[in-house]
Formats: sequence, structure tokens, C-alpha cells
Amino acid sequence: MTVANSVSMSQSIAGRYAQAVFEIAREGGGVDALATQTDDLAAALHDSAELRDLIASPIYSRDQQARAIGALAERMALSPVLANTLQLMAKNRRLFVLPQLLDRLAALIATERGEVTADVTSAIALNDEQVERLKATLAEKTGKTVTLNTRVDETLIGGMIVKLGSQMIDSSVRSKLASLQNVMKEVG
Repeated sequence: MTVANSVSMSQSIAGRYAQAVFEIAREGGGVDALATQTDDLAAALHDSAELRDLIASPIYSRDQQARAIGALAERMALSPVLANTLQLMAKNRRLFVLPQLLDRLAALIATERGEVTADVTSAIALNDEQVERLKATLAEKTGKTVTLNTRVDETLIGGMIVKLGSQMIDSSVRSKLASLQNVMKEVG
């Protein structure tokens, strides 16, 4: 099995679990609670090497994974639907897709709420005013609430790159210089 097939299979498995959990939460009016629990679980996964090891390592038995994930769900006061789904994933040896499940749940919740996330890479850190202006501009263009993931890449020299869904706007000086260099090669 190739890596691409493995990733695709993981996303497919996670997508089915996420869709089921989301639909049940939406029918029960629990999307906001699910959003909070998804964020909390993602933070726990990010912060805990032990949790990452538990979901990925084949040395843990199904029962060990189920007991550990059950204790975690109880301690985090996860909703029954999410806790039961995690238990089912443990019993089916599918906990390894937990990161993809959380990503998919976050995407479903954002879509339900009319939110989109834009990835912004800039040459220098954006100040609060610039962030708010960029959010307002993107919200106006998309008609949705926009959340920004920002990072700094000094190799851009100046400007920024904005990725919103499948669209990318590259106004960096680095890309303009590369474009100019290509034009000069064509002329000479």
C-alpha cells in the first residue's frame, strides 16, 4: 500500500466517523458542545505524547486502548456520542485516525456555522489592525466569518500569501521577483 493510499484510507475512515458524530450532534442541538469538545480533544492530542502513542502504537491491545480512551473521555466529560465513537474506534483498531477525525469534525462544524479559515503567510508579523482589515476584506468577499491562521516567513521579502480554500493570492515580493526573472529570461 502506498503512502497516498494509506492517507486516503485514513481520511475516508475518519470522514465516516466524523459525519456520523456530527449528524447526531446536529440533530440533538449539540454542535456548540461538540465544537468545544473537539477543540479540547485536539489540544489534548497535541499536548500529550502519551495519547499520541496510545492511538498510534500497535503494542496496546484493543482493550487497553478502549480502557484508556474511556478514562480520557470520562475525565474530559465528552458527550456520550463522542465517547462511544472513540470506544468503537478503539475496539475496531481505528484510533490511529483520531487526528483526521478531529480535523474533519472541525471542518463540518465550521461549515455549519458559516465559517472559513484562511492561511496567511506574511514577511513580517501582522498587527491587530492589519489582521482585522484582512478578516473584514475576506469576509466581504466570501460572505462568511473568517478565521486566520497566520505565520511569518521572512523569505517572502515583503507582502503575503493568502490561501482560502482552493484559492491562493500571492502578493509576496519573492514571487514578483521570480515572475520578473522569468520574463527577463524570455526576452533575453
